Parts: sequence; C-alpha cells; structure tokens
Amino acid sequence: MDTFDRITFDPAVMGGRACIRGMRITVALVLNLVANGQSPDEIIADYPYLEVEDIQQALQYAAWLADESVHPIPSLAA
Repeated sequence: MDTFDRITFDPAVMGGRACIRGMRITVALVLNLVANGQSPDEIIADYPYLEVEDIQQALQYAAWLADESVHPIPSLAA
C-alpha cells in the first residue's frame, strides 16, 4: 500500500469516510468533481483550502482501491 498522508479517516468527521487532510471534504466529492470534468484549477477556485496535491492524492487513492489483483486458486483436481 502506498502512503496516503493527505487521506484521513476520523469517525468524528463525515462519519469516518475518507477525507482530505481532516477537512469535511471527502475523497468521493473530489473524485466526482474530476469525473464531471472540473479541472484542478476549477476545483481549487471553488474550494480554495484544497491544494493540487490533495486532488492528485485523491486520484491515486481511488486507483489504489480499484487495483485488480488476481490470485489464482490452485486446482483441486488430481
């Protein structure tokens, strides 16, 4: 697992969902903004307390979660 120092989990903040640096900005919100075509500059204009590195790490975290590792099960046939 990579180190995600900007992704935080706190039960007292947004119900423990993945957030950016302890703020009430979820990784899901950032991903939805990017997925709907907003550029990092547009996102930061709307959320000036975010940094480009926050957006990049949210994307990296999503990629890490979506990583598909295949672990074949040995055949039981003799």
